[in-house]
Amino acid sequence: MSHLENTVQQRQFGNTGRSVSEIGFGAWAIGGSWGDVSDKDAEAALHAALDAGVNFLDTADVYGDGRSERLIARVLKQRGRDGVMVATKAGRKINPHVSAGYTPQVLERYIDDSLRNLEVDALDLVQLHCPPTEVFYRPEIFDALDKLVAKGKLKAYGVSVEKVEEAIKALEFPISSVQIIFNMFRQRPAEHFFARAKAQNVAIIARVPLASGLLTGKLSASSQFAAEDHRNFNRHGEAFDVGETFSGVPYETGLQAVEALRGVIGDVPMAQMALRWILMFDAITVAIPGAKNPAQAASNAGAANLPALTDAQMKAVADIYAQYIKPHVHQRW
Repeated sequence: MSHLENTVQQRQFGNTGRSVSEIGFGAWAIGGSWGDVSDKDAEAALHAALDAGVNFLDTADVYGDGRSERLIARVLKQRGRDGVMVATKAGRKINPHVSAGYTPQVLERYIDDSLRNLEVDALDLVQLHCPPTEVFYRPEIFDALDKLVAKGKLKAYGVSVEKVEEAIKALEFPISSVQIIFNMFRQRPAEHFFARAKAQNVAIIARVPLASGLLTGKLSASSQFAAEDHRNFNRHGEAFDVGETFSGVPYETGLQAVEALRGVIGDVPMAQMALRWILMFDAITVAIPGAKNPAQAASNAGAANLPALTDAQMKAVADIYAQYIKPHVHQRW
């Protein structure tokens, strides 16, 4: 394989003037809530992603209480930061997590923590981390982020959302990006949001692209998850929004849909095909699968080099979604 083929294609990241790899690296799994991942494995996964041409790393201050940010800082210190965009998030430390907890002072304090964890003078991108819906009706919070850009602590800011309606509301503010759950099992954003974001040159980051592992095709009715894995403790939304776990799809229903998908994807690994499906939407800027080891990271990056899905495959995926998944998730988020 030539070096060129080993480089993930890039897309413009909204209005920032930067380009990022179509496949990024979601760093929740190396921070926590996905079972135990050693520092060694986490760093090796990051190196493998970067070696494969990935240059967009997505993390948050709450992933392992800063652990994920510090691991990224360590790896980038070893290999240099040139061309790598690191996105982090702030706000989920607020407890109770309610709109009133979002103040300019609190956000600046969290951002200062992330600057220390990531060992940088300015953060490439800070995203409000799935704030309560009311926050999107508080312009002063977005004004505060503008001031932090003016201070030089942020280069750009965006939002991570649970609901399509929150994403649409966020477009009223001068954001650079929206992070939203989008995958074969969560298709509503393409109906209502993508065209609007594209028209405003706002980047879209597709999170939970593999539906918490369901769309790897490797899970089964007998799969066991560690006590500290959210796929065990949040299956019914006990700890946070249930949409974050298996995209809100009932587990057994998801397995049935996965079986139906096997006939559509051919002999390509299902995870790669699921990622390539996301990239069929030109409003998408980057998909951010997680990886716990180098093999997963390299395989995820390889999805960008697959040929486009055929019209027949796209229709088959849409039909499977309509039959199995849509009644459970479509109007919820």
